[in-house]
Amino acid sequence: MKKFLVLIFILQLTGCLGLPDGVKPVTDFKLNHYLGTWYEIARLDHSFERGLSHVTAEYSFRKGGGIHVLNRGFSTSNQEWKEAIGKAFFVNDASEGYLKVSFFGPFYGSYVVFELDEQNYQYAFISGPNTDYLWLLSRTPQVRPEVMARFLKASTALGFDTEQLIIVQQD
Repeated sequence: MKKFLVLIFILQLTGCLGLPDGVKPVTDFKLNHYLGTWYEIARLDHSFERGLSHVTAEYSFRKGGGIHVLNRGFSTSNQEWKEAIGKAFFVNDASEGYLKVSFFGPFYGSYVVFELDEQNYQYAFISGPNTDYLWLLSRTPQVRPEVMARFLKASTALGFDTEQLIIVQQD
């Protein structure tokens, strides 16, 4: 019985590193270009971000390897800034936009860059392990209408419920 429970636990952990059907990580990913501050433009809501506005994600090199992740957002109900510090590592090759990220000890979830402005790294479409997790990130607090339209079209085609998207207040 103990071996069975350990197996179930391991399967649950590795299940968090999956990819939604049809989602493919970008290739020719350049971490040096991706590092820095990103603004969260849109997201599917989850308890860890519920009620947050002015959300940003900052990525930098981590001592000892990997990527340091700092997510910040303003809680309008508490009138205070919230922060979450995490770490990320590439799942496969560093040239593929497929990472695992952890904010809670040994538990990792997928961070999949499935579309990226490859010339300037000005926007990125991100998913988690399934279609419940979706983000549009940008180097600026707003995106051009054509970027939002492209995000909605691509995400809807991949099975994400874009009707549930939250547009994050950034002004």
